[in-house]
Amino acid sequence: MPDPHSAPQAAQVWRDLLTLVHERHDRRKEACEALDLSFVRIKALRRLAGEPMTMRELASRLQTDAPYTTLVVDDLEKRGLVHREPHPADRRAKLVRATDLGRAEAARAEAILTQPPPQLLALPPEELATLARIVAKLDPS
Repeated sequence: MPDPHSAPQAAQVWRDLLTLVHERHDRRKEACEALDLSFVRIKALRRLAGEPMTMRELASRLQTDAPYTTLVVDDLEKRGLVHREPHPADRRAKLVRATDLGRAEAARAEAILTQPPPQLLALPPEELATLARIVAKLDPS
């Protein structure tokens, strides 16, 4: 059971983490500029690079509605990053699959988005290990 007296400190730490990740070291803009894509298109491409999926599955994973997902996929397809193909088990559905170029661009986005900030790289190994243990405790999975 959480200690109610630690709630204000936990809230402050959480705000600090959000600021650190989303404001000071947010790599989304860098990825968008490098790929000349909006971030939702990058998210779609990264998911499709992992596995093909139907438009419905993609919309669910992106948490977007079907018409917007269609616009996103249309744009990615126009750029040669994905293509639609018949679904092997459902004649009414199409699978969206990343092309070789799409997988390469998704990998480029992944490299940008996951690049640790210099301050993290500068931490000594024992501090990184402590931080890793704390982060593991925060992950409910």
